[in-house]
Amino acid sequence: MSLSTLYQNEDRIVTKMGRSFLGERVVYRGKDLHHDMKGDNWIKLFAYGITGRSYTDDEVKALNFIWVSTSYPDKSIWPNHIAALAGSHKTTPGLALSAGVAAFDSAIFGGQPCRAAIEFFIRAQLAVNNGASLENVVDQEIKKRGILFGYGRPLASTDERVPHAIDFVRSLSLPSTKHVDLAIKVAHLVKCKKQLNMNAAAIYAGLGADLGFTPKTFHTFMILSIVAGMPPCFIEADDQEQGTFLPVRCDRVNYGGPAKRDW
Repeated sequence: MSLSTLYQNEDRIVTKMGRSFLGERVVYRGKDLHHDMKGDNWIKLFAYGITGRSYTDDEVKALNFIWVSTSYPDKSIWPNHIAALAGSHKTTPGLALSAGVAAFDSAIFGGQPCRAAIEFFIRAQLAVNNGASLENVVDQEIKKRGILFGYGRPLASTDERVPHAIDFVRSLSLPSTKHVDLAIKVAHLVKCKKQLNMNAAAIYAGLGADLGFTPKTFHTFMILSIVAGMPPCFIEADDQEQGTFLPVRCDRVNYGGPAKRDW
């Protein structure tokens, strides 16, 4: 970055996204927040803020389903586990939920695998449109990366969310479900090749592609998808005696580091 670029942005905010004119109005991506958008629900506003696209009622229902279906109030799930630990040590809700959300944005599950899945489906659909065999596309992806995000699940062989997601998507009037259909076709191939079942990330990513999300915008949309499961975990842990959520005795820690040193 050059100094001239820094000078051009000194003491000024350049934006196309929005601005608040305090005492007058708020502009949100070209719309008046308190007039044009006052009837919108929060998911519709959130998706519009990310993509700049106004979604239909059925599209909003589909996006809302993703968030509802991932809201597990289970303290054993890693992001919820962190929120509960924070509650057990009497921190604030904001810090507890922020820590949980940060943990969800990990490389093994959550935001980043969803991004990898939608990237694959967009590439795969383009390849198929250009005459490639879907089986070959899947084989090349597995050969290159050793993994296909959206397929397989560490703690269970099946994903209870998948049939509900497919049924719900099928019940809606969406402009296209070609990427969801592609995700299901890939599931049949992966089942035969790797004995892996589809997990919800594949359906969610396919749906995101069908609704016009890019990998970046879908990653952004998904990052809060599990947040509704955290408050019950935080509140329950916070209501209990401090430090009582899954305490671990020192003699149970399997330490493999350097031996005790003489000072």
